[in-house]
Amino acid sequence: MTYLAPQEQRTFFVTAVTAGRKSLLQSSRMANLLTDVLQHYRQQARFQLHEFVIMPNHLHAIITPAHDLSLEKAMQFIKGGFSFRAKRELGCQFEIWERSFTEHRIKNCEDYEKHRLYVHENPVCAGLSADAEAYPYSSASRANPLDGRPPWLKPSSLSAGSQG
Repeated sequence: MTYLAPQEQRTFFVTAVTAGRKSLLQSSRMANLLTDVLQHYRQQARFQLHEFVIMPNHLHAIITPAHDLSLEKAMQFIKGGFSFRAKRELGCQFEIWERSFTEHRIKNCEDYEKHRLYVHENPVCAGLSADAEAYPYSSASRANPLDGRPPWLKPSSLSAGSQG
């Protein structure tokens, strides 16, 4: 049996990179399909999706896997689910993802905020959009349903008041 950390320690910033860092996700068909896959597994409660951005050759997301699911399994749903659908629905006959992914466990509300801003600003820094909210393949656009910030990663009212 796999040991899973307490749920309040299971929010991660993850990055998955395309095979050979090719710009496989740059078309709207591919980016929209990946968005749909993220939403599908989110609706199935495989993970909570807090933030995401789909770049031409990688995906960044902040997710909390379901309490009974490992991070590796959650990423398998995302990457494997997308690969399966891209082959079936778009006729892709090539490898889409590098085998692994990178992860960073979100430690506290400041760490969450730093990674949330990184996700939102990624298309701006890459020159894909002048405005984070205008980039359609990101949670910054507010076009897709998301799960709120986990309660254990919200600024407390005491610390929020003292920052004033």
